[in-house]
Amino acid sequence: MTSPNTPPKISTGIAPLDDILRGGLTADRLYLVEGVPGTGKTTLALQFLLEGARQGEAGLYVTLSETKRELEGVAASHGWSLDNIDIHELVDTEAAGDARLQYTMFEPAEIELGTTVDGVLERVKQLEPKRVVFDSLSEMRLLSQGSLRYRRQILALKQFFVGRGCTVLLLDDHSGTEEQHLQSIAHGVIRLEHLLSDYGGERRRLRIVKHRGNSFIGGSHDMRIVRGGLKVYPREAIDQIVGTTPTHLVNSGNEAFDELLGGGLNAGTSALLLGPAGVGKSSMALQFAISAAQRNERAVLFQFEESTQSLFVRAEGLGFDLQSHVDSGLVQIINLVPGEITPSEFACLVQESVKPDAQGRKVGIVSIDSINGYLNSMPHEKFLIIQMHELLQYLGKRGILTLVVVAQHGMLGQAMGTPIDASYLADAVVLFRYFEAGGSIRQAISVIKKRTGRHERTIREFKLSSKGVEIGPPLTQFRGILTGVPEFTGTQETLISKQGKNQ
Repeated sequence: MTSPNTPPKISTGIAPLDDILRGGLTADRLYLVEGVPGTGKTTLALQFLLEGARQGEAGLYVTLSETKRELEGVAASHGWSLDNIDIHELVDTEAAGDARLQYTMFEPAEIELGTTVDGVLERVKQLEPKRVVFDSLSEMRLLSQGSLRYRRQILALKQFFVGRGCTVLLLDDHSGTEEQHLQSIAHGVIRLEHLLSDYGGERRRLRIVKHRGNSFIGGSHDMRIVRGGLKVYPREAIDQIVGTTPTHLVNSGNEAFDELLGGGLNAGTSALLLGPAGVGKSSMALQFAISAAQRNERAVLFQFEESTQSLFVRAEGLGFDLQSHVDSGLVQIINLVPGEITPSEFACLVQESVKPDAQGRKVGIVSIDSINGYLNSMPHEKFLIIQMHELLQYLGKRGILTLVVVAQHGMLGQAMGTPIDASYLADAVVLFRYFEAGGSIRQAISVIKKRTGRHERTIREFKLSSKGVEIGPPLTQFRGILTGVPEFTGTQETLISKQGKNQ
């Protein structure tokens, strides 16, 4: 229970960061925002002050390293105006013509630290701001000419703001030996980082080092700097659901396939569609999406490999009216650019996409095609399968059936390999295979795992045609199944007719 004397929490101006901080920053406290140049400290600080301005709070930006014009340029690049924020410059821009200032930021005689800080404190007394930003402490450290004096000055700043109803952000470059001293003084520490990946753009991350007396989501959180400010992607979902979710069977719209599945797949579970390239896995996932749309349920297709144009061509060849369902908003196709997305960013994209739409229609099906593309798009990231498992758990608690397409390495035989542990990741596994019969290559389908109920243990032939997915009766006369190259030894009459357009 919150004590009446506990200060309220205020927004940072970045909603996902507020979620990571479990409600925002504790008001009337001093915080350290640290990171190497270019990580977004100034952008975060401006968002913090602009949020205060939106709430009618006075804000003060004290700049020791940038001019007012430079700050206004940063704001303009994001589409912001700083008209409601007071900017206090410690660099005398009007004296730029002075020959002494053409070589150093400060006069050769050095500006006394005490005089510099006194001017800032006087401005604080006049304005009585609710939010203050100091940018940056690196210049104050230089003026101090010693770690002891520097620490004493920061402590004096902290003491000055006690009881003034003012929340302060101190921006500092993350380097040097003073950081531990600053972290011990500050009520909270936010660290911004950027890392150079092996391929693609650089990776930016945010981490809460401490937030005294408050819980927060620890670990590194992916972020980007875009027009409009910082976009932060929390490491874990905020809106966790406690307890179990009622489930029901979700049918594919194909009667024979549903028989093979024991009536269908359960809502709130995940299924792997596993097999070599070109065997029909993506088409089966599309079958589920079309069936969901016909029930007025939404389906979201995440495409790591196939283009939207190719998907529409394939759907037309199968006789699926994909375009009408996309136009109605019942099917959403999201193409992802390899090398430019991070695990947390993908997870947040999925979480956002499965929220009910403006008409209140819920998502029933999510397809990820394929997990090979997911793994290949982030080769530098570790523990991707664990993160995928967490994402599947998140979708499962919302009663969403998730179909994950997995392409096995190799085409035939024992050389085929699976890039993931199927037993760990999925509740059901549907296996697709090529087999030989009468001198031709055909396709077979079987269900080898279903945690949530019965299923057929037979092998059925299927083919893709203009009529959609055609599945035949169970086939029993096979040999070489365990070798990965099933060979049919029965009569041709039991196989699906070759007539029709194969896809």
